[in-house]
Amino acid sequence: MAERVPAPNAPVPEEVGRMYDRMTLLGADLLGNGHGYNAHLGYWDGPHSELTYDQATDRLTDVMAQRLRLGSGARLLDVGCGVGAPAVRIARRTGAEVTGIAVSREQIARADELAHTAGLRGQVSFRQADAMDLPYADASFDAVLAIESMPHMPDRGRVLREMRRVLRPGGRVVLTDFFRRRSPSPATHPLRQTMGSTTVPLDDYPAILRAAGLEFVEMLDITEETVPRSFAALAEQAKDLHLAPEDTEAQCYFNPQAVIDTDLLGYLLVAARRPRD
Repeated sequence: MAERVPAPNAPVPEEVGRMYDRMTLLGADLLGNGHGYNAHLGYWDGPHSELTYDQATDRLTDVMAQRLRLGSGARLLDVGCGVGAPAVRIARRTGAEVTGIAVSREQIARADELAHTAGLRGQVSFRQADAMDLPYADASFDAVLAIESMPHMPDRGRVLREMRRVLRPGGRVVLTDFFRRRSPSPATHPLRQTMGSTTVPLDDYPAILRAAGLEFVEMLDITEETVPRSFAALAEQAKDLHLAPEDTEAQCYFNPQAVIDTDLLGYLLVAARRPRD
């Protein structure tokens, strides 16, 4: 098989895995005492919502899970599962069987620990794997979830084709992704410094889905419900970590507004499905 050569500046899975190993170890005490926590943005339904940041991150999981339409016994693949909190939450609330994958060995170890602690090891499982080459048979899942993992993929189209392959006909993909908002200069990019992440123009997504053989269901710009309050909350939490200003990876993970042009970064929720054959 030919060696996979990523596009210039594209994330490299092995490097992303090592980065998340480090971030997981660095933030364990702050975020979850070594157990489950949500390593994604929060969702507030309106400007007057009084949810805490932790509650808002659970709310985003729920907003996405509603669109998966899972029932008891359904099989869900969580691509980029982090340390397992969304997978465990969805399994408890829906009765679905959830399989999570990530490129980080450290995240998978902690996700396994969380599933054991939650008493869900028979219902929730985790595996270190690359979303570019999913180690699962065709049509083996009823739905696929991807919370903020798409920016780390070297080729979004290839990942979406793999998602389609492992989905049963009629199965849904629900994901979030970052996109580039309009800026005065086309050369301006929201990520001033990157931690193995990319963004896409918003208008590109329908074509990316179609090229992967997926049918468009829904696409929502949820930037205002997620980015401003999440970044502010993360900046407040990051004070306790005393991060070095030159530690770009840690700043991007724990205090993203320090290295990202926030006004140019959008946040997208996408739902699609595999056509019924």
